[in-house]
Amino acid sequence: MSLIKDNRADDPIFLILQLCADANLRETVHMLEQESGYFFSLEYFKSLILNGKWEEVQKYLSSFTSVKDNKYSTRIYFDILKQKYYEALYKNEHAVALDILRKDLRVFEESNRELYREMTLLLTIENFREHKKFSFEGDFSTLRKELIKELRPIIEMNPVFKGRTEFPQINKTTLNTLIKDGTDDPHCHLQLRIGLPLTDHRKGPGPEISSSMGEQQVTGNLSSQINKSWSQLLRYLPATDS
Repeated sequence: MSLIKDNRADDPIFLILQLCADANLRETVHMLEQESGYFFSLEYFKSLILNGKWEEVQKYLSSFTSVKDNKYSTRIYFDILKQKYYEALYKNEHAVALDILRKDLRVFEESNRELYREMTLLLTIENFREHKKFSFEGDFSTLRKELIKELRPIIEMNPVFKGRTEFPQINKTTLNTLIKDGTDDPHCHLQLRIGLPLTDHRKGPGPEISSSMGEQQVTGNLSSQINKSWSQLLRYLPATDS
């Protein structure tokens, strides 16, 4: 059983995410998405890829799944890192490409030695741009769009992302009540009460955490994140009538 509750629309995490989004606190939204693991924003993920922000792509993805979780996660990581590697080669950034090959792509060597060997040999090509397999006019935008198109169905089939790519319909009455309570008492803090067994959200369903110390630590981290987001949010909200 995961941290995500059945009645997601009433979950305080989603309420905070919606409030932060309405207040245009984008950084806070994506930080809380990663910290809680409740919602994987495909639109945000796509925007990172389209802008070639590969480090941020990997960081966001790693908050939900690791490269060895399952075959779908492995494929997602590989396709992203391969694109990152090819772009470095095309820009003649051989030192960067070598670093990607050694640090990021090495994990795939065992499962696909031939492809890894082929990618290694690409480093020896004097002019990567003249290689017929990669003859494009530096139009990274088109290639990144193709990558997104290929990744979407893989993400949808990945059980790790089940229930995490669709944001629930939030009741506006609940939101308004939350805002009123917060603005009436600027010092209030949401109390996150999780009555469900805790698991590592990046791994999906798994063994329950039975240690009370471990449970307090996970709950405390989430509560701290919510309180921080809530305090930041209140500065942007208009006062409401009593």
